Amino acid sequence: MKYAVITGASSGIGYESALAFAARGKNLIIAARREEKLEELKAKILKINSELDVVIRKVDLSVRDNVYPFYESLKEFEIETWINNAGFGNFDSVGDQNLDKIEEMLHLNIEALTLLSSLYVRDHSNIEGTQIINVSSGGGYTIVGDAITYCATKFFVSAFTEGLAHELNSQGAKMKAKVLAPAATETEFAKRSLDIDEFDYNNIVPKFHTSKEMAGFMLDLYDSDKVVGIVNGLTYEYELRDPIFNFVPNTRRS
Repeated sequence: MKYAVITGASSGIGYESALAFAARGKNLIIAARREEKLEELKAKILKINSELDVVIRKVDLSVRDNVYPFYESLKEFEIETWINNAGFGNFDSVGDQNLDKIEEMLHLNIEALTLLSSLYVRDHSNIEGTQIINVSSGGGYTIVGDAITYCATKFFVSAFTEGLAHELNSQGAKMKAKVLAPAATETEFAKRSLDIDEFDYNNIVPKFHTSKEMAGFMLDLYDSDKVVGIVNGLTYEYELRDPIFNFVPNTRRS
């Protein structure tokens, strides 16, 4: 049995992507901090297809000590797709930002994603049909005012994943690495970023996609041979593209 792992699956893009993959008959390993939300998601998935296997992992990946045990707990599964979706943002000037929150964001958006990506590549890069999809942001290609640190974490995600795609290709690996870069999306992102209880996208944000729409874009990227799935920040059209950042191959000889 083959599985797709989705972190940050308790809400938003991760939640809807799990439902989208389930509709394709994919067994799932869903991970997040809120177990009750994962149980709710599992129930929905089994209504779609009762024959699927849905594995729940309650884990806070912003805590460094949780990352390796989480990965090790999945060793028994044949993982075909790994989606690093867990992450959060912050809106504040650099001088005013809450550094406790920033430290947690750095651990989750950068450290956990890098470690999990590296472990998955190490174990599965030469297995036919494997993919790793890391969720970045339009803010991983454009710096947004009052979100400087958040954007920097997503620039890392974009550059790391594009670089990994080049590396896997140069090695002749069977795994594909891809990066999804949403623009404004109706999720819990704004509430967490602004530390507020409610946020009305319809009355505040001129253009945005729903989480379900972004899950559809996730599947489009999964199906394609392109490396980047990015929402145009002006038109809000979704584009599948080759790597965007400049890449210089390593020319050193051993």
